[in-house]
Amino acid sequence: MDRRGFNRRVLLGGAVVATSLSLAPEAVSAAAPAKTAPAGGEVKRIKLYAERLTGGQMGYGLEKGKASIPGPLIELNEGDTLHIEFENTMDVAASLHVHGLDYEVSSDGTRLNRSDVEPGGTRTYTWRTHAPGRRADGTWRAGSAGYWHYHDHVVGTEHGTGGIRNGLYGPVIVRRKGDVLPDRTYTIVFNDMSINNQPAHSGPDFEATVGDRVEFVMITHGEYYHTFHMHGHRWADNRTGLLTGPDDPSQVVDNKIVGPADSFGFQVIAGEGVGAGAWMYHCHVQSHSDMGMVGLFLVKKADGTIPGYDPHDHEQHDVSDQHAH
Repeated sequence: MDRRGFNRRVLLGGAVVATSLSLAPEAVSAAAPAKTAPAGGEVKRIKLYAERLTGGQMGYGLEKGKASIPGPLIELNEGDTLHIEFENTMDVAASLHVHGLDYEVSSDGTRLNRSDVEPGGTRTYTWRTHAPGRRADGTWRAGSAGYWHYHDHVVGTEHGTGGIRNGLYGPVIVRRKGDVLPDRTYTIVFNDMSINNQPAHSGPDFEATVGDRVEFVMITHGEYYHTFHMHGHRWADNRTGLLTGPDDPSQVVDNKIVGPADSFGFQVIAGEGVGAGAWMYHCHVQSHSDMGMVGLFLVKKADGTIPGYDPHDHEQHDVSDQHAH
């Protein structure tokens, strides 16, 4: 979608639709209890490649020639161990550094610890996760569950500034036993003044049908602080983005301040209480939004239509969810 085409006609049309839907929103009902995550404890293995893409960009991929920005979603359960055979197909050294998980210094992914990978080289990185519990001294140790991310730490500078800027990053989700599983997961990365390294005014659009349980992983990279806002939908500001019950004290929000290396996630029922529509998400720093940090959450009716939205007026970016288990 060309955000410059997000003009007054479209905005006014969307407002009219939202008003009518708020009076009688399309019904959303769960056909069956939500699926939940199993207990962890598995040992998993994947192969991951670092590759050059067009326009000077770089990406991670699960197959040669299929790197993407962001890189593939890596999904684990507390207690799992993941061995990643990492191959660097580029002409510069690269690495893999993860936030939020357990790893030995040999899997840190930095030049300081000599855990980077030279051009054409391979290395196995091992990430571990753990469930919450008490330490020997009686204090509480939090588990690994959460919305995390991985990125390069050596391209351009010893801190990976060039690698991150050019697209070497991706999402990680660690689930706790019993966590609600979504129908689909999407990743949104505010990287400097871009979304997922796409040009201004062409941020990715994400699709769902009313009633779908949709999960978003939101990550920030670069030099700037932003605010992430999604129209028509809200979430709990806690580990899962979901309330555990009527007495859960977590604040419900639809806007969150984010800075470099922040990550969080949440789930929404698409169109719940508001119905189908082309719902904006964007940085709510006004100048950032004006400069093109905006995309659409396209929530379709059961017949595939989106009230007030004409796809022929805009370039669409069909984004599919990617998982690495």
